[in-house]
Amino acid sequence: MSISRESSRLSRRKFTKVLTAAAASSSLVEPMALPQKSCRAATTYAGLNTGRYLGKAKTETKVKDTVVFTEGPAIDSEGMVYFTNVPARKILKWDPAARELGVFRFPSHEANGLLFDPQGNLLACEGSAGRVTRTNQGTGEIEVLADEFGGFPFAPPNDLCMDQQGRIYFTSRPGAENSRQGNVNSVYRIDQDGFVDQILRWPEVHMPNGIVISPDNQTLYLIEAHPDADHHRDIRAYDLAVDGTVSNGRVHIDFYPGRSGDGMCIDEAGNLYVAAGLHELRGTSETLDTRPGIHVISPQGKLVGYQETPEDTITNCAFGGEDLRTLYVTCGSLLISMRTDIPGKLN
Repeated sequence: MSISRESSRLSRRKFTKVLTAAAASSSLVEPMALPQKSCRAATTYAGLNTGRYLGKAKTETKVKDTVVFTEGPAIDSEGMVYFTNVPARKILKWDPAARELGVFRFPSHEANGLLFDPQGNLLACEGSAGRVTRTNQGTGEIEVLADEFGGFPFAPPNDLCMDQQGRIYFTSRPGAENSRQGNVNSVYRIDQDGFVDQILRWPEVHMPNGIVISPDNQTLYLIEAHPDADHHRDIRAYDLAVDGTVSNGRVHIDFYPGRSGDGMCIDEAGNLYVAAGLHELRGTSETLDTRPGIHVISPQGKLVGYQETPEDTITNCAFGGEDLRTLYVTCGSLLISMRTDIPGKLN
């Protein structure tokens, strides 16, 4: 299969950089202690106008299972919150009004990122099956949208988004080290006719994770989250063309040497809400310079707000509620919520 791919090759980082600090302004959030964190991190988070963007975290529900790692929140048109417990192979469903948690699907093939399309179908990145699926919520029928590229199965699909034309973009990792033996870490696009294109790949990208598109449909944002030293730990921005190709790759904001973002979503003004950071070290080269919680990043690539989350590991977030001003966040064993001042972007 011939591939049309336009991309910008970006060199590896040799030295660490600081997250860009926002201009000093009064914060509506109480200051927090910084155990074993650098003075640089303290400076980075000083003077943020968090109350302009985020309210305090509220626990919605706690997942109790033999193993728990929550991910992939997505909210349907009735306000139900779907999210995944990846290692338990479950897609869960939370009813905010009834305060009830149930299992929507088991087994889920280690589903990770979820998304509802404009027709109300549930899209899922099924990691262990190496495929992206679409579930008709009316009939329950599951359709496989894509499961291979170039004669090889996908590395585990991780997260996904859609553009205004209805095309699906998803990340896939960890992949093969040799492209002649399998698909490497990549970003793919599924066109409406089912054609699959590999729009970014190793070594242009190192460990692609969360992915969203700007409200004007002109910029694709990609989280890079490689735990090894001297690899990308940042958010990258790409110009998104009408035909779905990307170009002009650049670093939007850098989290190195701390833990990078995992998942993210975007509001109608173009601000990113990024789940990033750690409470405690986890045996990688990642430091605690990135605090654990939701980071609000402006369209100019500035950190403008931050709200801490209560436990490791914060993974992803999505807008919901009748006014699209409730941010649901998966965080360790918890599903939490935060009210936002700006509504989320409609898919």
